[in-house]
Amino acid sequence: MSDNESPAEPDVDLVVELRARAESLERRLADTERDTRARLIRAELRVEAVRAGIVDLDGLKLLDINDAKLTTEGELENAGQLMAQLRRAKPWLFGNTSSSSPTSAPPAQPPRQKLATEMTDDEYRLAREALLKHRP
Repeated sequence: MSDNESPAEPDVDLVVELRARAESLERRLADTERDTRARLIRAELRVEAVRAGIVDLDGLKLLDINDAKLTTEGELENAGQLMAQLRRAKPWLFGNTSSSSPTSAPPAQPPRQKLATEMTDDEYRLAREALLKHRP
């Protein structure tokens, strides 16, 4: 070692390098947290939009996700409110609302024959003639 170099100089360089690296990692962590939060908000909005009956999920791009609030559990606090605002502003993006349990069509029933008491005199006479024609 020469007289000009002190043993502390390499340590200073190392500290500066480690600080710079820590700052870089903190920035990357903040970016990752911001991206993860945005993805979580978008996913929660998609679920709420489907429940609200949105026709095209691309309509969610019209929402400002900065207004979205996440709870500590990672759920969207005001998703219903955001969907209501979007429905009022852009009603053509929504169709019928859906629920978690899809409804099915009622079972098919054969057509009911008209009773003689419900027929007019002409209908009764024609029905009686048709019935008598098919008798053996």
